[in-house]
Amino acid sequence: MWIYEKKLQYPVKIKNCNPALANVIISQLGGPDGELGASMRYLNQRYSMPYDEVVGILTDVGSEELAHLEMVAAIIHQLTRNLSEEDIKGTPFAAYFVDHTTGVYPIAASGVPFDAKIFAVKGDIIADLHEDLAAEQKARVTYDNILRLTDDPDVREPIKFLRAREIAHYQRFGETKRELSSKSPNAESPHPRNHKRINKLSNVRM
Repeated sequence: MWIYEKKLQYPVKIKNCNPALANVIISQLGGPDGELGASMRYLNQRYSMPYDEVVGILTDVGSEELAHLEMVAAIIHQLTRNLSEEDIKGTPFAAYFVDHTTGVYPIAASGVPFDAKIFAVKGDIIADLHEDLAAEQKARVTYDNILRLTDDPDVREPIKFLRAREIAHYQRFGETKRELSSKSPNAESPHPRNHKRINKLSNVRM
């Protein structure tokens, strides 16, 4: 169960419209390494995770990714909410506008809509943790690329916050994998469900 706090995790207050930039940032909404895929990955992986503490970490990080999804959606909305037809014509955002007007829809910068194939749930603790580590690094690179394309401080600051959280999540998953391996030599087994659950696996906090 979640308790919803009606404010963004980090404030988004963008003054200037920029449809071309919105067309880029939208990849972190529904793109291959975006926040929608991240939240679904972690919140679904937890059901087959045999270790209680790792379940807690997946729930924590998956819940935070939902907050990041909300931030990215707010960025897209604020970059496009006051556009005129003249602002849209001749920009990469025009194709998106034809299908969705200025509604917020999960899609990649390439124009490919969100697909559940984006997030992986293997049901194996090591496979899933490696997937999570790679996912956080790929999301970090995407935010790096977005930062290379804008000098608007109203956009850069929330994007920098989101990038920093990807790094924190990567570190948390890395520590989880290391501690799991050190506390249970059998954790690398392809069938970890046969091993004892590990209590107090990690003291890492977000």
